Amino acid sequence: MVRKTKENAELTRQRLIEAARQVFLTRGVSRTTMEHIACQAGVTRGAIYWHFNNKIDLFQAMREQVFLSLIDRMDDTLLIEGSEDPLTCIENFLCGTIQLLTESMETRQIYEIMMIKCEYVDEFAAVLQQILLNCSGIEEKLKLVYERAKAQEQLHLSHEPSQLATDTHLFFIGLLHMWVKDTDGNRFRYQAIKLVKAHMRLRHR
Repeated sequence: MVRKTKENAELTRQRLIEAARQVFLTRGVSRTTMEHIACQAGVTRGAIYWHFNNKIDLFQAMREQVFLSLIDRMDDTLLIEGSEDPLTCIENFLCGTIQLLTESMETRQIYEIMMIKCEYVDEFAAVLQQILLNCSGIEEKLKLVYERAKAQEQLHLSHEPSQLATDTHLFFIGLLHMWVKDTDGNRFRYQAIKLVKAHMRLRHR
């Protein structure tokens, strides 16, 4: 009975996150209320507050659905040394992210909400700081891989791993923003993989 109650609670929590994603997408985060989300999920506002303290908690739970899997993929692709060379590992990770956006509507929608449907002001200013902190962690992991590439003499002699990590991070963030905004798919989406491969070719010695 206890297990069933926990399972039902988790199902309700996931339904609320799904409802929040749909409402954030159509209304924007700032114009969404807990009442809107409750209505979308078919529950009372009290049911929401049983699982989440406020809209920020819901937003963070939604964001974690893509961010935690992103970190897992980074660790699996970048930090585990295998048969592929370091620069190929970075390229595969970046291309894999683009592929995931192409194939997963849920991931695509969450990125759209985070990048163009949310104003990071007032109470959401703290969310922005958390995102920036996460970005610093991603950049640090890229630097570690570029350091491996340097040790294997894959890089131009003038290239420094920390600078390359920053450059790749900023390049890819910019590409993701334009990919998300290119809803017709005729400017950036269709050539995103090609742009990533060109970016990585510039790193090779």
